[in-house]
Amino acid sequence: MRITGKILVLLWINFENQIHTNMSNLRILYVASEINPFLQTSEVADFVRKLPQAMQEKGMEIRILVPRFGLINERKNRLHEVVRLSGINIAVGDEEKPLIIKVASIPNAKLQVYFIDNEDYFHRKSVFHDKENKFYEDNDERAIFFCKGVIETVKKLGWAPDIVHCNDWMTSLIPLYLKTTYKNDPLFKSSKTVFSVYNTSFTHKFDSDLLDKVKMMDIEDSMLANLETADFNGFIKLGVEFSDAVIMAEGGKGLNGLFNELEEEKKVETIEKNENFTEAYYDQYNELVG
Repeated sequence: MRITGKILVLLWINFENQIHTNMSNLRILYVASEINPFLQTSEVADFVRKLPQAMQEKGMEIRILVPRFGLINERKNRLHEVVRLSGINIAVGDEEKPLIIKVASIPNAKLQVYFIDNEDYFHRKSVFHDKENKFYEDNDERAIFFCKGVIETVKKLGWAPDIVHCNDWMTSLIPLYLKTTYKNDPLFKSSKTVFSVYNTSFTHKFDSDLLDKVKMMDIEDSMLANLETADFNGFIKLGVEFSDAVIMAEGGKGLNGLFNELEEEKKVETIEKNENFTEAYYDQYNELVG
């Protein structure tokens, strides 16, 4: 069989892509509720600050997305809007809210952070509780908006992640959406999800319309069974169910009862913060991608 120049070029491109994967130059998307130095209310912020940089130093391509909570000082941290990524409307229940994307660089690191913003959800001068320490009734809607906004932003970037590493309860809907509504999207069809769980629990129960607000195309009622409790445990269980790998952060050890229950369905890994911390995640990512 005669091989033309064009076929040779295509074969070479496929060969290069194969080498790219084998050399572990993976694309990793980190999603979290916070990151140092912009905001820190829990151990999540420190984790998401250190691990992406460590992976970048190993040659991996990194993107980080977090909410632009009102406590984040835009001027001090030099946030600016990315107009080409903004302007999408995100549906939450019967309403649609405009998505604004902002970006800033982490000082002394070659990392950019993208911020999901919306005036109704993220301009309050607090995170999840008001001045009287009362849990916001619409924190479920804020999580839904954030998770949908993350996926739509990555689509606009045209950037296909090999790994989507979700951190904490606020990101727990992303594995569900990627396994259902977006399962045939070319950008996500090969993506593997990692879900890290922290002890950031709350006692609040959301309203009975939570499941209707969470639903998207290709999501059946039975898929949301774990979320019927409409509480912290429900969000965690849903994230665990649809993730490819689950990791209990060190601070998550206070959730042993919940994890004993979860391990009946899926193996939960524990990665200690020690000198082998980075290597353990590096190996985990490569094992997932295969």
